[in-house]
Parts: sequence; C-alpha cells; structure tokens
Amino acid sequence: MLEFDNVSKSFWTGRQRKVILDQASFRVELGNSLGILAPNGTGKTTIINMMSGLEKPDEGEIRRSCRVSFPLGFMGGLVSKHTARENVRFIAKLYGLDPDYVEAFCRWLCGIDEYFEMPVGTFSAGMKSRLSFSLLLALDFDIYLIDEGMPSTTDVTFNRKAGGILRDRLEKATVIVVSHQAKTLEKFCRSAAVLRNGRLHMFDTLEEAKALYDYET
Repeated sequence: MLEFDNVSKSFWTGRQRKVILDQASFRVELGNSLGILAPNGTGKTTIINMMSGLEKPDEGEIRRSCRVSFPLGFMGGLVSKHTARENVRFIAKLYGLDPDYVEAFCRWLCGIDEYFEMPVGTFSAGMKSRLSFSLLLALDFDIYLIDEGMPSTTDVTFNRKAGGILRDRLEKATVIVVSHQAKTLEKFCRSAAVLRNGRLHMFDTLEEAKALYDYET
C-alpha cells in the first residue's frame, strides 16, 4: 500500500507560491492501479517524485508498505563517473539483489557492448535511457510509477525487448500513472483522480474523472 496522509507541497516561483498539493489524503492498494489527470505545469512529476521518495512533502506523511519503483525513465540514480557495471552492481546491493544477475540482465537488455565498462558520463542520452530502463526492469517492484506514458528510446530493438518485459510486469503489478491525457491512462487504470488547484478529486472510474477533467479544461 502507498498512502498520502494530509500531504502538502508547494514551491516559490519568484513571484508567487505555487501549490502542488494542499492537505491531500489518499491511498493506493495493491491490485488497484490509479491514474491521475492533471494539466501540464500543475505538478504531476512532483507528485510522482514524492511517491517514489525522490522529493519530500512540506507537511504530512507518505507511507509505503510495499516496494515502490522510481519513476520510469528516471536517471538520477546513475553516478556519471562510475561505469555502467559499477552503477548496476551498487544499486543491486542497495535493493538486496544478486549483483551478478542484475549486471547480466542489464548487459543483455541494454545492448551497449563495450560501453558497459565505460563511465556513464560518456554515454549519449539514448544510451543512458537504455541503461536506466534496463536497470528498472532488472529490479522487482509492487507499484510502478509512470510519468506521462511509457518511456522509449530511438532503438527499435531495445524498445521491443523492454516493452515486452514491462508489459508482463505490469500485468502482475500495480501502476500509478500521471498524465494530461486520459488516453494515456486507459491502458493501465480503472480508478482515477483529477488534480486541480492542489486538490486531488478521487473517482471510482476513469470515465467519471474524465468528465470532470474535460469540463474544467
């Protein structure tokens, strides 16, 4: 279970305070995937980052009683001066997994050959994305966090392999996806919420959430 208890979050933009969440309380039970509809610029990525633990709330508490992924496509956990091999083995140890397995899986999936022994800071953006995505799929989570749809790279072969593995994972896992388009949520979620002015309006169905979202936009 992932639970927000009276969580508030805001930023100072230089001119005014931008409210992302205002005393929001909700929970996501395993097996009940959730979609969050919100216009661009309202704090979708911030909410996803708080769910994963990358950002802290100003007030309130976020409780995680299961394994929650980092956002799909997030590359902040990779240390540029270390090689891909060093990065994946270190992160495997953090999650209590077999470093040999995680290294072998990432080598096979990302397919960057000799670059796996080179510092990540020398990688192109596409290579970093492939390594990050491979690492996420090497780990096993109960809840997967998706920001604005599925990540992808320009490598067709990688996308085919990674996409197939991810689809298999998501059939068994719970998904939380945030997007400004209801169409993105349709693939994953039955229940949904609408983010408006720091308030999260929860609905049992995506159709109900979409009705409010379309009305106010």
